[in-house]
Amino acid sequence: MKALIVVDIQNDFCEGGSLEVKNSNEIIPVTNKLIDYFYRNNLLVIGTKDWHPSNHKSFAINSGGNIGEIGILNNLPQIWWPQHCVQNSFGSEFHSDLIEIKNIIYKGTDPEIDSYSGFFDNGKLKKTDLFHLLKTHNITELFILGLATDYCVKYTVLDALDLKFKVNVIEDACRGVNLSSDDSKLAFDEMKQKGAHIIKSEDLI
Repeated sequence: MKALIVVDIQNDFCEGGSLEVKNSNEIIPVTNKLIDYFYRNNLLVIGTKDWHPSNHKSFAINSGGNIGEIGILNNLPQIWWPQHCVQNSFGSEFHSDLIEIKNIIYKGTDPEIDSYSGFFDNGKLKKTDLFHLLKTHNITELFILGLATDYCVKYTVLDALDLKFKVNVIEDACRGVNLSSDDSKLAFDEMKQKGAHIIKSEDLI
């Protein structure tokens, strides 16, 4: 069975958000087409959400660092981010143009460690409900898209591969942060090297 995973298309990552991903709104129409396709074929659609408490220590304002700099959090290298996707805030909501997604996985809820992947926190100390949900529905193949290519999409894909799913990344429905200009390209290269199939939406719909 197949499932679509929509990664973090939340207001704070979309255009005008506190951690805006450039050209992020461009992926919403194609994402909606894919969501509709999966719903029409009675296939599972799952959305992930960053869901941070306001005191999350990855936020520069809480760490004492400067936005974009790298420090250490829970013995792991950590980029200090602007405050984003605070629980129950407008910024944490899915973009209003996105078709409703009923199955939601929340990540980044522990203030002591960041969580890019939809499956685990960055130190793999805790897991989300995503793996259990997929197994409950007998899912073996994933189609993954969203924000951002070089962080939450990439780490969700790499964990899914480690968990032995067949993984497809929908390239035209992803956008990256690109702290360095080639970060998204490098992310796609790494995902492909580890075994993911990089496809276009037109390959499905």
